Amino acid sequence: MTQIDLTIPPREADIGGLPVRRILPYVKRRMVGPFVFLDHMGPAHFNAHQGIDVAPHPHIGLATVTYLFAGEIFHRDTLGSAQAITPGAVNWMTAGRGIAHSERTTPAEKSQPHDAHGLQSWVALPKEFEECAPEFFHHGADSLPEFNLGGATVRIIAGRAFGYEAPVKIHSPLFYAAVTMPAGSSIRLDTEYAERALYLVKGALRIGDDRVAAATMPVFASGDAVTIEAEQDSTVMLLGGDPLAEPRYIDWNFVSSSKERLLQARDDWRHQRFGKIPGDDKDFVPLP
Repeated sequence: MTQIDLTIPPREADIGGLPVRRILPYVKRRMVGPFVFLDHMGPAHFNAHQGIDVAPHPHIGLATVTYLFAGEIFHRDTLGSAQAITPGAVNWMTAGRGIAHSERTTPAEKSQPHDAHGLQSWVALPKEFEECAPEFFHHGADSLPEFNLGGATVRIIAGRAFGYEAPVKIHSPLFYAAVTMPAGSSIRLDTEYAERALYLVKGALRIGDDRVAAATMPVFASGDAVTIEAEQDSTVMLLGGDPLAEPRYIDWNFVSSSKERLLQARDDWRHQRFGKIPGDDKDFVPLP
């Protein structure tokens, strides 16, 4: 009997010159725990003078989580944050009642050929935190728990799993982990959280009688521990958590439990009420 409730395939998209595979939201599965959005960015190779250019754009009601495998992205926001993120580190931005940010390749990175590869996800905030003050936090790779498990190397990006907890400030029970699995290794994912999934960045996995292909997300049935076996050297993201009490609506870059709040956010961006980003205030992404 399969332990996989649903397997989500990728959909091709483009953001700021970077090809992406969009996984969440999916028509048959809008969220996994509080995770409401997941993009797999790249892998991509840029020639000199090329790179990522995601102009200022707004968010409400969520936290953005950026995690890289290769390359460097420079984050700026309306709080005045200015922070480069490199592989293994975490940029966590809590939008709350509203924030705008940009994500670009730095001039130094653009001066030579370079690669870009990573994941961006959104975590919907519980209703009591949807209108909290916006915040931004950067956590270097050396600040995140990393350990060996069943022959695999696990890094906790956010939340708590396998008895380890990341220092990232979160607002509801969740887990998010990056796992490097050599061929022949295996790990066991227990039932600590109501909703669990994995995203296979690269490689090949087996879960019971099911094989998992790269760039897909199997969502697990509730109630049983899951043993994940690597048939090839694999890079795996584990994620999930407890579901939020109310449904979430998405409109462009906005997430909320209220459809009326989404309309207000659109109007606020249309009239540029989110504020300006110091050092990156010359252009912006218009409403679609």
